[in-house]
Parts: sequence; structure tokens; C-alpha cells
Amino acid sequence: MDLQIVFCLALLGSCTGFLAGLLGIGGGMVLTPFLTMLLAHAGIPPEHIVHCAIATSMGTILFTSLSSVRAHASRGAVLWKVVASMAPGILVGALIGAQISGALSTFWVALFFSIFVYTSATKMFIGSKTVATRTLPGAGGMFGAGTVIGVISSLVGAGGGFISVPFMTYCNVRMHNAIGTSSALGFPIAFAGTIGYIISGWGNPALPGWPYTLGFIHVPALLSVAVMSILTAPIGAKVAHSIDTKPLKRIFGSVLFVLATYMLWKAVSAF
Repeated sequence: MDLQIVFCLALLGSCTGFLAGLLGIGGGMVLTPFLTMLLAHAGIPPEHIVHCAIATSMGTILFTSLSSVRAHASRGAVLWKVVASMAPGILVGALIGAQISGALSTFWVALFFSIFVYTSATKMFIGSKTVATRTLPGAGGMFGAGTVIGVISSLVGAGGGFISVPFMTYCNVRMHNAIGTSSALGFPIAFAGTIGYIISGWGNPALPGWPYTLGFIHVPALLSVAVMSILTAPIGAKVAHSIDTKPLKRIFGSVLFVLATYMLWKAVSAF
């Protein structure tokens, strides 16, 4: 792979890691659109670029979620009983989501991603808050909720925070606990989603194969982005404690609108 592409991937990882620490968001919604641009120059065939971008984005969460959950756990913000009750459903859902994504055409994968990002960007831009109206459901309900979160997260290559946090606050979980618990749920989402994308892309003759791809995971891109994002996320978190991030979230929401529009264009182009 060209060194220029490696440099761009490392720069992308630095930026997404910093944003994750600064604004408390996962990097999937930023990573995927830019990865579709970069992987086009890394030997990935056009019909699988979006699949590989989403799969690789999911793989990076394996690394970044560990540092995030450690920080939240040290502050006692992770509700481990909630994690234990939702994790089985999340594992099942993320595996299913990856298989669904692998079976869909680029049009449907890119379209679903753009709709999800449009929705998330709108919520971030207007600063909507979820009103608590009930408590957490029983074991069956938590498994079902985890399955839905896992499927959607795996389809869009995200850590699930934009779904799990509103769900928990809706169920009367305090915001800081919802965020901390969501960070802990990011790892099982990423683990099952990554395994799922390896399985769904395994043996695909159109892909370069090892050491460039492992299923739909682009290995050099994964390592370049993950290493740099781990290094820059603590810097973003440190900056977040010294400034008001609310105006930045609206700006970031506007950027997401642009990225969602780009992915919608990718969907239409592939139709």
C-alpha cells in the first residue's frame, strides 16, 4: 500500500481519536466516509469499498473502546449489571448485522449508513434530550434491546452510543452512567461485529486477501487508524475539560450532514 495512503490513514485516526475524546462520540460515523475515499486507492474493488470501510471502522472500536471504558470505570460510571444483561443480545445482534451487511449491495449499505448519520447529526445539532418515562426492562427486554443495538451498530460500523445512551436515559438511567455503560458495551459490539465481518467476507475472490484484508477488514487501515486514535483520544478528553463543547457539537453535527450526503451520493452512484 502506498505510503501516502498510510499517512492519510494515520492522520484520519488522529483526528477521529481526538474528536472521540473531545466530544464523547465514537469515530465510526467519521471514519466510514473517509475510509471509502481512501480504500478506493488501496486495491479494494468498488463493489466492496463501503463494506470494507464499515468493517474496518468496526474493528478500530475493538482498540479504542478499551481505553474509553477504563476511564469511565475508574469514575464508577459503568453499570456492570446492565452490561451483563445486554451483552448477550449485543453479541448476537452484531453477528447478525455483519452477515446482513455482507449480503446487501453497496446501494443498501450506503443508504442505511447515510440515514443513520442524518438522524444522529440532527439529534446532535438540535441538542435533543431523551425524557425518562420508564425503568429498564427484564432479562428478555434487555436481550431484545441489545440485539437491536448490535444489529444497527454492526450495519453502520459504530459503537452504539447514539442508540444505547438514549435507550438507557429513556429507562431512567442517569446520563453519566448511561455514557459510561455505553462505552463498556462498545467492546462486545466491536468484537462480534468484527468477527461477523471476517466471516461474511471470508474467501471473497474479489478482495486482495491476507495480509491486506481479513474478510472485509482492511488490516493496514485498521492498524494505522487504531494506533493513532488511541494516542490522540486522551488529548481530546483533556481539552474537553477546559472548554465548552456544546457549540462544537453543533459544528460537528453540520459536518456529519455533509458526510451523510456523501454516503447518500455513494449509494445513488452504486444503484
